[in-house]
Formats: sequence, structure tokens, C-alpha cells
Amino acid sequence: MSTEVESEGGPETDISKRQAWVMAARPRTLPAGAAPVIVGTGLALRLGEFAALPALGALVGALLLQIGTNFANDYYDAVKGADTEEREGFTRVTAGGLIPAEQVKRAMYATFGLAILLGTYLVYVGGPVIVVVGLSSVAAGILYTGGPYPYGYRGLGELFVFVFFGLVAVTGTYYVQAVATVGNVPPLDAPLSVVPLAAVVAALPAAGLSSAILVVNNVRDRETDAKAGKRTLTVVFGYRFSRVEFLLLVGMAYVVPVVFAVTDWGPWTLLPLLTLPVAAGVVATLLRRTDGAALNPLLERTGKLLAAHSVLFAVGLALPRYL
Repeated sequence: MSTEVESEGGPETDISKRQAWVMAARPRTLPAGAAPVIVGTGLALRLGEFAALPALGALVGALLLQIGTNFANDYYDAVKGADTEEREGFTRVTAGGLIPAEQVKRAMYATFGLAILLGTYLVYVGGPVIVVVGLSSVAAGILYTGGPYPYGYRGLGELFVFVFFGLVAVTGTYYVQAVATVGNVPPLDAPLSVVPLAAVVAALPAAGLSSAILVVNNVRDRETDAKAGKRTLTVVFGYRFSRVEFLLLVGMAYVVPVVFAVTDWGPWTLLPLLTLPVAAGVVATLLRRTDGAALNPLLERTGKLLAAHSVLFAVGLALPRYL
């Protein structure tokens, strides 16, 4: 089965059902799910806490949460009227009529269900704290655009991404590996003693760049979001505020490796600075443009920046242990 739709800035093309589901999953956003797991694993390697199965479980779980959140956004933005024909972003499958709304909703719950099922292994490894982290992550993914008071419609989207796709994901990844090497199921307050401050600081670049992706999205969609009553920070405070926010989020990603380099972690943590030219180009585009023609490619470039920065940071953290 295929459906004929107008592609982004191009002629009408046939979209198969399989292609539509790929579009709904939004593979361009998956670096936001994988990046913090990579960083947390790099830190675990450096500190001698690496455990392969918990690391893999954290990665698959993070990707499932990302995809589930994407399905939720696609479904709820459509039923709430935020996705209209005026929107300049990539095609949404629910609003575009490519997949019935109820099917997208069922896929959302099925994906989150798989994440919870996988989470039972991580609970076995990490104890009750993983129950809290896992269920709150699922709830956050749904309530971002769903429920009676979606916080993504109230200017809290960046905070959600910063916390769950940055701080929680990096420290959680490190935590499940660290406790797996001990072998005992830890109590609920275990993270206070198991997770070092370095893990929290190491999470800041992934948190910042993941949030920066959302800023690009919100700048692009400001006009249509305002009409739909979706009060993102860009809608409330305007383009100038969002550009300053973007600069701070991206800039933080390059300050943190320097902090690590000058605090006994060694010069290898400066490897992410190799991506500075890409970051400069990303920032320059957002400072000048607000249209979909420029910002749709910028979303993908910012996602690639997040992935490259995270891989290099993880390598920089881990490498001294093996030299």
C-alpha cells in the first residue's frame, strides 16, 4: 500500500506504509537517544566500571524511548491541531493521513511497552531506582505533547530534553554498569554513592546539544505553534531569546571538555573540539534563518553534531585507561 503526498519542498511522491512508519519513527532524532549512552559508557570504561549487557540494554532502551516519544508527538500534535498544512517541518504521518491516528497511538504504547519490558532486566541489575527512572521517562515521553496539560505546550520542552536525554540518560547508563560490576542489587538511594559528580558534568554536553535540536525545531515552527496555542519558549520570548539559548547550549558542550582537560582527566577529553567548525556553521545558520528550507537540514546537522561530539567525548574519556 502507498499513499501519495507532497514531499518537503518537492513534487508529489508515493510513500509506502513501511516508509511512512520509518518517517514516524524519525531516525534523524535517534542520535539524541544514543549519544548520552555513548558518553556514559565512555566514562564507565575510564573508571573500570564497563559492563557490556547493561550498556547494550541502556542503549536499546534509550532508542525505544526516543521512538516512542516520536510516535507520541506525531499523534498528539495532530489531534491537538498543532500540525497543519502551514507547518514547514518534515511530514508528520498522522496529520498527513499516511497512517491512521489510532495505529500511531497503538505503536506509541507498544514501543513504550517494549521499553518497559527491557527495563525489567535493568531493574534486575540496578534495583528499584531504575523503576523510578524508567517509568518517569515513559511518562515524560507521553506527557510532552499528551495529556490534559502537555508541558511541551508550556515552554518546558527544552527542560524535559535536557533532563531525560542528558542528565538522566548519561548518569543512568553509568549507574547500571557500575552496579553490575558489584553484583548486588542496590537500594533506592544508591545513585547518591555510586554516581560520581564527573558523570553529571559529563552529561552536560549531550544534554545541551540534544536541547539545541529542539530549539531549532521551535524556531522553525514558531508561527504555526503560536496559532495552535503551543507556547514554546520561542513563541513566548521570540527569536532573539532562542538564539541566545542556542548559543549557550552549544557553547556549554565545548566548555565541559575543557573543564575535564584541566582537572586531571587529560588532554584527550579535548577531542570534541574537533567538531567546533561544524558547531560554528550550525550556530551561524540559526542566527540568520528561521525558514524550513534552512532549518530542516539544520536539524539533521545538529543531530550529527551531537553524535560526533558524543563519540569523541566518550573516546577522550576512555582512551587514557588503555594507553
